[in-house]
Amino acid sequence: MCNGCVHKEYPDRGNTCLENGSYLMNYLGCANCHQRDFVLISNRATEDDDGEEIVTYDHVCKNCDHVIARHEYTFSVVDEYQEYTMLCMLCGKAEDSISVLPDDPRQSAPLF
Repeated sequence: MCNGCVHKEYPDRGNTCLENGSYLMNYLGCANCHQRDFVLISNRATEDDDGEEIVTYDHVCKNCDHVIARHEYTFSVVDEYQEYTMLCMLCGKAEDSISVLPDDPRQSAPLF
């Protein structure tokens, strides 16, 4: 992973978790070949580990195959919530939790 290729390492992305793709707003350009071209995805792997789906891949420079960052995305269901996380030097860090119920109990107004 290369901190010379990104504007900011692991930017806070709030609850935006990417299962695929690249956050190009944070891409400075390749520190190896000094080109700012497309970022390719390589070595993509999906693993199911005890009910948790883990997707990993590398962000790679199109011109010289320099590895810009390693991306990790996880998905799991905990109790009545879908849990998402993302950790990547290029795309950032993020977490999200969504209720599987039609009405999220955390969003309901208190009665009193």
